Amino acid sequence: MIPYTVNIKLAARTLTGTLNLQNKSAVDWGWQGLIAQGCHSSILIIDPKTAQTIQVLERHKANVVKVKWSRENYYHNLSSPYCLRLASGDASGKIIVWDVVSGTAHCEIQEHSKPIQDLEWLWNQDASRDLLLAIHPPNYIVMWNGDTGTKLWKKSYAENILSFSFDPFDPSNMALLTSEGIVFITDFSPAKPPGNAGKKVYIASPHASPAHTKPAPATAPAPTGAKKALNKVKVLITNEKPTAEAVTLNDCLQLSYLPSKRNHMLLLYPREILILDLELSQTVGVVAIERSGVPFTQVIPCAQRDALYCLHENGCITLRVCRSTAAAEEAADPEQSVQELVYDLRSQCDAIRVTKTVRPYRMVTCPVNENNAALMVSDGRVMLWELKAHTGKAAANPSSGLSPLYSPVSFCGALLGPNQKRILDLSLNSMIGQTLIAGEAPPTSSIQQEVQLKFLLTGLLSGLPLPPFAIRMCPPLTTKNINHYQPLLAIGTSNGSVLVYNLTSGLLHKELSVHSCEVRGIEWVSLTSFLSFATSAPNNMGLVRNELQHVDLPTGRCFAFRGERGNDEPPIEMIKVSHLKQYLVVVFRDKPLELWDIRTGTMLREMAKNFPTVTALEWSPSHNLKSLKKKQMAAREAIARQTVSDAEQSSVESSVISLLQDAESKSETSQAISAREHFVFTDTDGQVYHITVEGNTVKDGARIPPDGSMGSIACIAWKGDTLVLGDVDGNLNFWDLKARLSRGIPTHRGWVKKIRFAPGKGNQKLLVMYTDGAEVWDTKEVQMVSSIRIGRNVNYRILDIDWCTSDKVVLASDDGCIRVLEMAMKSASYRMDEQDLSDPVWCPYLLVPRAALTLKAFLLLQPWSGTFTMDITQVDYNEKNEIKGLIQEQLNSLSNDMKSVLQDPELSLLQRCLLVSRLFGDESDLHFWTVASHYLQAFAQARQLSVATAEGQSEGSKAAPQNHLDICHDVLCESSYFQKFQLDRVHLQEVKRSSYEHTKKCADQLLLLGQTDRAVQLLLETSADNTSYYCDSLKACLVTTITSSGPSQSTIKLVATNMIANGKLAEGVQLLCLIDKAADACRYLQTYGEWNRAAWLAKVRLSPAESSDVLKRWAEHLCSPQVNHKSKAILVLLSLGCFYKVGEMLQSMRHFDRAALFIEACLKYGVMEANDSSNKLIEPVFLEYARLLRSLGLREGAALWASRAGSAGEQLMEELFKGEGISPDNTVPADKTLGVGQESTE
Repeated sequence: MIPYTVNIKLAARTLTGTLNLQNKSAVDWGWQGLIAQGCHSSILIIDPKTAQTIQVLERHKANVVKVKWSRENYYHNLSSPYCLRLASGDASGKIIVWDVVSGTAHCEIQEHSKPIQDLEWLWNQDASRDLLLAIHPPNYIVMWNGDTGTKLWKKSYAENILSFSFDPFDPSNMALLTSEGIVFITDFSPAKPPGNAGKKVYIASPHASPAHTKPAPATAPAPTGAKKALNKVKVLITNEKPTAEAVTLNDCLQLSYLPSKRNHMLLLYPREILILDLELSQTVGVVAIERSGVPFTQVIPCAQRDALYCLHENGCITLRVCRSTAAAEEAADPEQSVQELVYDLRSQCDAIRVTKTVRPYRMVTCPVNENNAALMVSDGRVMLWELKAHTGKAAANPSSGLSPLYSPVSFCGALLGPNQKRILDLSLNSMIGQTLIAGEAPPTSSIQQEVQLKFLLTGLLSGLPLPPFAIRMCPPLTTKNINHYQPLLAIGTSNGSVLVYNLTSGLLHKELSVHSCEVRGIEWVSLTSFLSFATSAPNNMGLVRNELQHVDLPTGRCFAFRGERGNDEPPIEMIKVSHLKQYLVVVFRDKPLELWDIRTGTMLREMAKNFPTVTALEWSPSHNLKSLKKKQMAAREAIARQTVSDAEQSSVESSVISLLQDAESKSETSQAISAREHFVFTDTDGQVYHITVEGNTVKDGARIPPDGSMGSIACIAWKGDTLVLGDVDGNLNFWDLKARLSRGIPTHRGWVKKIRFAPGKGNQKLLVMYTDGAEVWDTKEVQMVSSIRIGRNVNYRILDIDWCTSDKVVLASDDGCIRVLEMAMKSASYRMDEQDLSDPVWCPYLLVPRAALTLKAFLLLQPWSGTFTMDITQVDYNEKNEIKGLIQEQLNSLSNDMKSVLQDPELSLLQRCLLVSRLFGDESDLHFWTVASHYLQAFAQARQLSVATAEGQSEGSKAAPQNHLDICHDVLCESSYFQKFQLDRVHLQEVKRSSYEHTKKCADQLLLLGQTDRAVQLLLETSADNTSYYCDSLKACLVTTITSSGPSQSTIKLVATNMIANGKLAEGVQLLCLIDKAADACRYLQTYGEWNRAAWLAKVRLSPAESSDVLKRWAEHLCSPQVNHKSKAILVLLSLGCFYKVGEMLQSMRHFDRAALFIEACLKYGVMEANDSSNKLIEPVFLEYARLLRSLGLREGAALWASRAGSAGEQLMEELFKGEGISPDNTVPADKTLGVGQESTE
């Protein structure tokens, strides 16, 4: 027998089942690493790594329709800690903001009573993280403070709003998907509602496209044929309202901005995904499904790579990655070179079997690593898929024509060391390299490996099947069975299977297919076996097939308990097992009852035809087992005594005792004793009969006449000296058998369906079930303790009840859930830290704020204590052992790969910072360290080169060995790469343009980019009957004839400044760019508040020095109080290499840990030197970091940083080691023995 550790206290919990249709879109995967999912009116919190439900939030009264985790893009410290915050909206218009760990609500928000359409936390601001934007149907958007529940502003629109999407690159842009089209808002701000109604755009339906009507030409390969046909559909977006018959407007399923590149948006239709370039409002890519393919239902664009996760109607998830445009240029057919963005199918997972009741609802992906997806199925299943990369060439398949994907050569933002450990599948950008763009040389194949992507099912959660349920808890915990007790709950379901759940962990213990029809009732006959019965649908005679099965849990063996009987007989009404589990009574509807012996499986008696009809029956708790045992023990003792002669009496005393114990254990197991047991039942007149069973004799006892105040008796419960009867009119009758008193109480709740006494000696609580709810009564005091009623305090019907411990009840309800509740029956969430999880969960957010920060510091700090350890007890850490234990549990729950990488001495400081921010799901840390590590290495390399060559060619050779930042960082990327990307994009826009408007915009862009020849060609395309024909022709002449002669330059400059002064900003800027005065153009743009445009222009046109001036001004603007976007400013400064300034800003913002680690990295890479001037920054930062570590209790770390913080640090060292007789000089960072053996006495 495996020794079980018994958790006597069961947590209150909810076992959930199938989802409601309204829960369809209520699922979200947060940066915190957990999935939240709405199930009816409760919310499940699922840990995707271990596939277990770790919390169920209950407070909503209506179905949950939306859930959203708050974002983690802020600096975390003790005042703004790592915490699990979730917003959820329900069908009655209520929004609740939760503290998930404690299961309590921060605030509740109610505006209208219609279902919430969409919810999103604002992410873009340094000032407040509590802002929540919600769509209240039909047409309001409301900004709430999610911490206090106050309304900041509200705005209504002309059409019904279906959903919205924020521009991930520009916080003032958002798009609303309405019933008629799209509304673009460009002046969104948290402080006040948008001023105007936004720019309205109508979407023409793509179904008019030839791809659906005309078969692809036979000569070309099929996909390109369909694509070429689609190319003919140029205009998909118009500003005029389309004619009604031409278009079905609302078949657009989803709209979202692409987080991987700026100003792109995707629209999802059942049979295609359109990629729009918003500068042109023009389709630049189409992912179409062949006629026989399975339609899309949802798509999630990735940020780290230009890739899409698509969910299809059959539950299949596909990953499509954007094809490199560099590869297309070598294609033989020049016409086909850059036609559009192509997303190639790179991987797909298995579909599920879709039926009427089982269909895929939603998919979510991990926002931190983007290589995990979870699929929610309507039957309550959650399938967890992980994307795996396999190195190695694919099988030669020339027909697919896909260029290979390569794995990147760096790990965590730095090139791999020669024998460095790495985690291949850490995140999407560590699995596949960057998409090449036109004009880039493909990488040398010697270092890069080809990779294939595969989906792997790594976890599956399944819910309860559809109700109705019959539930029964196993026999209660006693002192005898405490060593091997498991709190098992058996659940009979409508399809004939019995599920056994372990209530300690809340996990399914066994699922047994026992019956062929709905299970009606279950009775346990020991801790590991039960009897269950099911009845088929009645035939025209009213007869059914009865199944009564005996199930042994450890082996799963089932056998028909009544043998061959059971066909064509009246249905079984109930089965009742006696208290000693010796006898079984089977009660039928129109047939006398049967009495069975459970131990031998034989029938003792089938009652005569004239036996009264039974309406309710209960076994008596009294029996004569004890007196029988006493008699038997006396007999055995006598035998034992006789076998031992008197002379040896004393020496064998001990052996007699062992003989006795032996005899006693035998008598417990042997079934030789048949104790006498009784049961009572009532007939239709309310008369109470008393029957005694002993061995195989059955005796009729006394009869008690009916009580006049009671109706027809529906159920009986008996415990100790109390007998309780319940009738069909809702009366309860309490009998005190000792005092011979009876007392009737009308509850006025209708039919009493079931009554059950609580387990435990002397516990006289009683659970009563009615058609409309349940009550708990105290039979000693004869008064009600708690009550639950449909419509009043819950919105579900109760189907079955039982006690699961002496103070907790378990209720099965018609919303498909089974709830374990306290006796007060208030449905409440539980505290996560009180739970007993079967697998440890890595989630630092579950720790108290201080412990989470300690854990982070511990993972970051390690290399400088000279040892690599994953054991918190190895460091000098003063804290309660309980918290130490929790931190250690977190460390233990990390995967072995992760532990080995963290302990790898090759892992550089920057890589460690990046890895830890990924582990914590810390969005702001991740962005900071990604950009910082890239530019620190780039500038360090440039420095080495310039030192080595001492010539001016460092610029060109700098970028060669280094990867560039992903384009999702937009203006933070290197100028050279950014220019290439923009040219590539204009080239695509040019191919796709379909109207004069588009052509004009393209020409404008080309002029700004300095591509004058192409621009002239486009300007000359203007047709003669166009109003701007003359204007464009003159412009073309101007562009071609511009010479760098003084007079023409000054004239053009004068004209440009006049234009700008008179409100024609774009035109003036264009003229300035023509005469290479782009720096002035940027200045004008900044003066007029076009900061993003100015940054863009600086990146594509200016020399590094000029460009850095423009961007520095932008950074200053971002720091100003009215903008307050310092975190963005820091990233801009990092990209310019202003590392000292970044250190100062971090210090002024009090981000001491980030500042100290950043300065340390700068010193390591040699881009900052410790001298008198820089020490003004370095020493205070190190000192503050040492203080921070000291406040967290990490003394060694504090000593290390204090030792590097100059004179002020020495003071801190003295404070740290006061009274320990250690002089601060001994604290050498590399000294491994430091502080390990000394526990402080603070």
